[in-house]
Amino acid sequence: MAPPLAGGRGGNKNAADAAIDQGAAIAYWNDVPATVNGMLGGYPQVSRIDLQGSANFLAKVKKQRGVREGDGCASSGGKEGDDLLDLAVDCGAGIGRITLGFLSRIARVVDVVEPVGKFTLELSEGESGAELRERGGLGEVFNGGLEEWTPAKKYDLIWNQWCVGHLKDVQLVEYLKRCSEGLAEGGWIVVKENMSTDVQGKDIFDELDSSITRTDKKFRALFEASGLKIVLTEVQKGFPKVLYPVRMYALQPASRG
Repeated sequence: MAPPLAGGRGGNKNAADAAIDQGAAIAYWNDVPATVNGMLGGYPQVSRIDLQGSANFLAKVKKQRGVREGDGCASSGGKEGDDLLDLAVDCGAGIGRITLGFLSRIARVVDVVEPVGKFTLELSEGESGAELRERGGLGEVFNGGLEEWTPAKKYDLIWNQWCVGHLKDVQLVEYLKRCSEGLAEGGWIVVKENMSTDVQGKDIFDELDSSITRTDKKFRALFEASGLKIVLTEVQKGFPKVLYPVRMYALQPASRG
């Protein structure tokens, strides 16, 4: 949900992912204010840069597979002059910062997966989500953790940002496998996460929110174990140096060629 400071916040660099406690993580986030500042760990100024970086990255992903302005949806052939995706899902959505600021602009309908109920109220009942609700752009809201969620639909885009650090390695592999089954033809899974800066190349455990910051090498190994291939990856630009570097991965099932 948030971009932690580089070096961790009370982290133990030698902790294995077995130290992750999802109950402790939920308790932590339940104490965080349902605001952009709360979601971004006191760095609300990075939101605009983050959203623009995500939009630029997805445009490159779409261009790579030949989906351009006027070419229609990724999976179902939208009308001429319309390149909106039919259905996206914001996983670990928090208060819907990414849904409102990015995904709702590139998809007709956005579903939401988020374990903290007070956060999704901003989308489902709050003023910030009113316009999206009125035009039918807010789809299903699933209040639960990623480790519990199995896609019941076919998504053009499954967006995961600052959330998979709360899953243990084995849980992440199983989660990504389920996401793969929930992809529409030609769709993508995107993972946008902090990268470990540990000098020994280890994952970093953060005791404050009970999460892991993984290395690029670890992510690539877990993607391969999940049966996914990387179709595009790049580092987010423009973030303060005190934050971890953030990398974006666009993934598709390796079996699809």
